[in-house]
Amino acid sequence: MSARRTEQRSARTTARGAARLRTPLVAGLAATVALGLAGCDRGGDTDLGLALSTMNNPFFVGIKKGAQAEADARHLHLNITDAQNDPTQQINQMETFTSQNVKAAIINPVDSDAAVPAVGVANRAKVPVISIDRGVNGGKVGSTIASDNVAGGRLAAKTLADSLGGKGKVAFLEGQAGTSAARERGKGFEEGIKKYPGIQVVARQPADFDRTKGMDVMSNMLQAHHDIGGVFAANDEMALGASKALGGRSGKDVKVVAFDGTPDGVSAVRNGTLTATVAQQPELLGKQAVEWALKASRGEKLPQSVRVPVVLVTAKNAAKFDG
Repeated sequence: MSARRTEQRSARTTARGAARLRTPLVAGLAATVALGLAGCDRGGDTDLGLALSTMNNPFFVGIKKGAQAEADARHLHLNITDAQNDPTQQINQMETFTSQNVKAAIINPVDSDAAVPAVGVANRAKVPVISIDRGVNGGKVGSTIASDNVAGGRLAAKTLADSLGGKGKVAFLEGQAGTSAARERGKGFEEGIKKYPGIQVVARQPADFDRTKGMDVMSNMLQAHHDIGGVFAANDEMALGASKALGGRSGKDVKVVAFDGTPDGVSAVRNGTLTATVAQQPELLGKQAVEWALKASRGEKLPQSVRVPVVLVTAKNAAKFDG
């Protein structure tokens, strides 16, 4: 009996020792698997940074949504930042991206000139850069993904002129000075409106793509030009502000054409307070920016610019753009 008990104690001791040896081994294997899964989730060499000018605008929220959906579909980690319309913040954010060793960065410039130093940060770190919605007036950018703003401006001019029967006084609410989007939309609108000699642009002023500023600028314009019959606002937010200033006249005896196709803009077209809006496709822009950033990270040769088509939204087709 004594010998058997001794053998049993020895067996139990051996089993406990084996268990102790297995514990760190299992833990090590688990850690290795976890690291492997984490690397898969983060996309390994394809993690990206997206520096947005602001998220206080439905259009840029749409870009964020499209970019994030594409990143998720590809199992990539996408770091999205909000500069709150401060160019200095974008420099800091680009420095953060490079410190995270991202393989490519996407920038939606607050200002096309002021974004040059931010792009320079990435250039010095040899991180490829893609710009979205707005161009950058310097530095090395692999490609600019943007709506065809010039064509959209022409379309807006034609729509406004046609709604007025080719004659009348109109106002132009410009976008944020220094941005390529504002410049290009203005260029297209000017080119388009010249084809209508009966249309007179009696007032134009920047309202910085902002709803409140759009209302203030429109109010001031109406004091000097109470007989305005039409308005082109270079984005939906300014148009909605102008519409508030116009009150019951908006969309009726004063035709208002906007640009962006945000949910609020489309809703206003449906209820008749806006005449039309030239719709961009922000989610598609975000998706394509991620696609092109990945191409840039692989060293592929890219076109200087990629233009995404715009679509006119009127009361007749607005229901197709809901949601």
